[in-house]
Amino acid sequence: MDLVKFEESMYKLVLETSTNLPKDVRRAIKLAKEREFAGTSAAMSLATIATNIQMADNLKSPICQDTGLPTFKIKTPVGVNQMELKSAIRNAVALATQNGKLRPNSVDSLTGENTGDNVGDGTPVIKFDQWEKDYIEVKLILKGGGSENKSIQYSVPCELEGLGRTGRDLDGIRKCILHAVYQAQGQGCSAGFIGVGIGGDRSSSYDVAKEQLFRSLDDVNPNEDLRKLEEYIMETANELGIGTMGFGGETTLLGCKIGVMNRIPASFFVSVAYNCWAFRRAGVYIDAETGEIKEWKYQDGEFIDFKEDGEAETVAQKIISLEAPITEEQIRALKVGDVVQINGRMYTGRDAIHKHLSENEAPVDLNGQVIYHCGPVMLKDDEGVWHVKAAGPTTSIREEPYQGDVMKKFGIRAIIGKGGMGPKTLAALQEHGGVYLNAIGGAAQYYADCIKAVEGVDLMHFGVPEAMWHLKTEGFTAVVTMDSHGNSLHADVDKSSLEKLAQFKERVY
Repeated sequence: MDLVKFEESMYKLVLETSTNLPKDVRRAIKLAKEREFAGTSAAMSLATIATNIQMADNLKSPICQDTGLPTFKIKTPVGVNQMELKSAIRNAVALATQNGKLRPNSVDSLTGENTGDNVGDGTPVIKFDQWEKDYIEVKLILKGGGSENKSIQYSVPCELEGLGRTGRDLDGIRKCILHAVYQAQGQGCSAGFIGVGIGGDRSSSYDVAKEQLFRSLDDVNPNEDLRKLEEYIMETANELGIGTMGFGGETTLLGCKIGVMNRIPASFFVSVAYNCWAFRRAGVYIDAETGEIKEWKYQDGEFIDFKEDGEAETVAQKIISLEAPITEEQIRALKVGDVVQINGRMYTGRDAIHKHLSENEAPVDLNGQVIYHCGPVMLKDDEGVWHVKAAGPTTSIREEPYQGDVMKKFGIRAIIGKGGMGPKTLAALQEHGGVYLNAIGGAAQYYADCIKAVEGVDLMHFGVPEAMWHLKTEGFTAVVTMDSHGNSLHADVDKSSLEKLAQFKERVY
């Protein structure tokens, strides 16, 4: 095989997966967009998502800044040197990272050091299988951390909140899947997709679940019981009212695929692999002699171009402009549901920054400032100037142990993220005079366009995603979902969706 050509093919696959959603996913998002009521936060979110998809396609930049842990599934003819293919794939991933098509996401689990190129022990994930065909199949999925963290596994029988006891049968599986959708709320960038694995041991059950995410949304499950269950889940999950970004709405789930394997008598696992709306997967058939792409997978059906209907809209109310330093009086005037635009300076801060701030002084004066839960994709030009290539919000709940204390310690007034935060942060917002602003998860190009300059960076030793970037913004739009008066849209949607979940407690199968 020509390994140079194969490496080029793998780079093209990474580029396509990161920047261009497949046809079936685009169609699902369009249907969701058409179902929402105009003027709602859910409609605004889906319009922003559509705009972001088009921008990523036009710019050939990442749809979402969290390009996840690249996972390759490969089938080769007998006799192909898999070690050579693995080396070429790692080279292609490193090059894509260098060129800003992937965010550097490979971190040493013991030291916390980022390799900077997505190549490390166990990264990227590359899994091989053999088949009797004379060409190579390579499939790739980029599954971000926010959705990965909402994946869940159940050991049945068990008791589930809202649904009661689950048994080792189809009805117990049904309850597990519905609960998995409920517990994700908006933290996994809903509306989402799920792959479900039934049986196996703990690890193989998850493998089966993730394998379902490689199926086309249009395929038909050959197992009649599972086909009916997939249809039931799609209908029922969208009655929970969680909606896009957890704002409430008509669409919570965009796709459900279920697989099954045998198990041992003592164990019964139901594993659910959750994936965000930015469902980035692609595949190719490779000529085993030349290393060149023969055909692309997932190309069936209509291609949805969001160019015409992708203009982001706002809810039918005024937009409130804020610029740091923000006063407590300005914050106290905000309430849940308000649409805010941030202009001027904001600072990024994720996991490493929040732990650092809880134990140390800040590198800058944060009094009255805005912290953005974001790990951007950054590129430095030939003159040494940093540019933001992708900059959507990360899941905020990871900062719950630190957020309230850090806000009060440094006088921070506004937090931007996605998925909401918990009671400790809500109490701090009320006591201190702070606000939580929910940006649209996955909309990395939409928000990158709102960042007009990088004005500095601190704590770079934590790595690009975890550093504190100083960003100059213009028209950065988000929705107030937790205010300084003790109100939380996230808590309200969680409560209402749990009540709706309980309606499906009775046996169906």
